[in-house]
Amino acid sequence: MLSPVSPALAPGQLLARGVCRHLASLGFAVIEEFVPDRGLRVDVMALGPKGELWVVECKSSRADFMGDGKWQGYLPYCDRYFWAVDSAFPVEILPEETGLIMADAYGAEVIRMAPEDKLAGARRTKLTRSFAVHAARRLHGLRDPDGASGWAL
Repeated sequence: MLSPVSPALAPGQLLARGVCRHLASLGFAVIEEFVPDRGLRVDVMALGPKGELWVVECKSSRADFMGDGKWQGYLPYCDRYFWAVDSAFPVEILPEETGLIMADAYGAEVIRMAPEDKLAGARRTKLTRSFAVHAARRLHGLRDPDGASGWAL
């Protein structure tokens, strides 16, 4: 049985939900709303089975995409960069040099694989550690919301 979708989720969050489900099925660990560096927040950061790092930005409309002027700043923080959109999105406006994922709240499919631009070793190590700390703190926050209240995520 499919789990119900919360009516409180925004369209981009619904896309992220489907993307995370799909990437998890491929062996990736995923975090939504991950901060790779000060001033940046990606919709989905995925850590793959071989240590690869993917960034996925979820866009629910043309206006949402057109208003995103920061996406190129995310490129130095991943091996592959993807857009996730739904079937009604005008995909022709997305840059061809990026990956494309079609998604909904229940799943996703990689339509165009993003080109690989491997991270430098030091940056990969720093991001992987940050990913691990963020995931552990988020899990702890679910188990003990009062105990984790002083952490900034």
